[in-house]
Amino acid sequence: MQRILIVDDDRETCVFIAELLGQPDRQFELAHDAQHALELARAEPFDLVISDINLNDELTGLDVLRAFKQANPDGQVLLISGFGTLETAIDAVRAGAFDYISKPFDIGQVKTIAARALAQSGSHPEPPPHVRRERPASLLGRSAPLLEVYKQIARAADSQAPVLIIGESGTGKELVARAIHDHSRRAARPFVPVNCGAIAESLLESELFGHARGAFTGAVSDAKGLFEQANGGTILLDEIGETTPALQVKLLRVLQDNEIRPVGGARSIRLDIRVTAATNTDLEKAVAEQRFRADLFYRLSVVVIRVPPLRERREDIPLLTEEFLRRACSRAGRQIELTPGALDVITAFDWPGNVRQLENLIERVVLLVPASTVQPDDLPAPLNSTHRSVSTGFFRDLPTLDELERQYLQHVMEAVGGNRTRAAQVLGIDRRTLYRMAERFGLKLGEES
Repeated sequence: MQRILIVDDDRETCVFIAELLGQPDRQFELAHDAQHALELARAEPFDLVISDINLNDELTGLDVLRAFKQANPDGQVLLISGFGTLETAIDAVRAGAFDYISKPFDIGQVKTIAARALAQSGSHPEPPPHVRRERPASLLGRSAPLLEVYKQIARAADSQAPVLIIGESGTGKELVARAIHDHSRRAARPFVPVNCGAIAESLLESELFGHARGAFTGAVSDAKGLFEQANGGTILLDEIGETTPALQVKLLRVLQDNEIRPVGGARSIRLDIRVTAATNTDLEKAVAEQRFRADLFYRLSVVVIRVPPLRERREDIPLLTEEFLRRACSRAGRQIELTPGALDVITAFDWPGNVRQLENLIERVVLLVPASTVQPDDLPAPLNSTHRSVSTGFFRDLPTLDELERQYLQHVMEAVGGNRTRAAQVLGIDRRTLYRMAERFGLKLGEES
């Protein structure tokens, strides 16, 4: 019999999760505060604990996690939070959590993770503790896609394996690499980012590996390269896809031998270094087209982290906008605010330049908009033109409020794949109200997923 403890200060949530995971070979205990959960965990072992992090108590879900792992190291813990952050993910993984998901959660995801945790109960040793550090200010968000990145950072930080970070321009790939470094054993040592696409090809080898005196015209003394400057710490090879085949051979040798030879030097230098790389190009396609060495690609991609574009995590846009607005106002010595309509336009935009484009736009608004309150029409192109076309199209047919409500309910149900619980959470209502709305509008909700 598998024993599962569910901890949440909301009683309905506890019952709902127990019903969701209910099987004949599973036995459930419910706790509505951390203290009760700890008493149950100390009395008898559980195979799995599922706990909200934010409990209305002096203790948190992280306290439950630590105490449970101390009392029962073989059990597994799944943490759930409505406020996912990189720091919480780091703390959860390091304290021994099997996984960490954000609310509102996907029912299928919870079922899958719980089954995996029960299957692997007893196989995960507790990771060693590390010094906690603040997250980079711009690595902000609570969306499910970014929470997945947080978890990957937490897991990658404790290893020494090379990491390949992929994503569109402006998504924050360097911030991810820096976060891995800041939460690793190398945090006190240098973090050296290198933009391989911004250094002239003729100088790149000397920049990376250093040079000996007299190696070329103008080399009047020995010079350390960026690899040697990062010794003991982490180097980020940004835009790795822009490197030449000749340099790729040398980089492969560094990864294989953990040593470099300065240009014109007579001896090699041994290194202790963590290599991370980033690219916005499709390296697998480049390998297939023989523009990038396959052996180097496989060496770099031991761990691969994909940073999602901003359009895939729109729920993070208001949080990012607020932070960028605060910083820009502080630099400019101004105090301005965005109207809800302006924020709606910003959130709806696709942001092809991602987070960097959003930050630059907010900086421009603070510098150029004279008013203390920013309206949708104050936003620069292409946002203001998008706003006008959307507004005109939306109100052209003048639908009734009932029709708008029916259309929105239908849109939400389609967006969540028919998941009634998820739809109720998105709409901010309980499931009974959702059923009544569907009945009033003659909509079929289908089977719960």
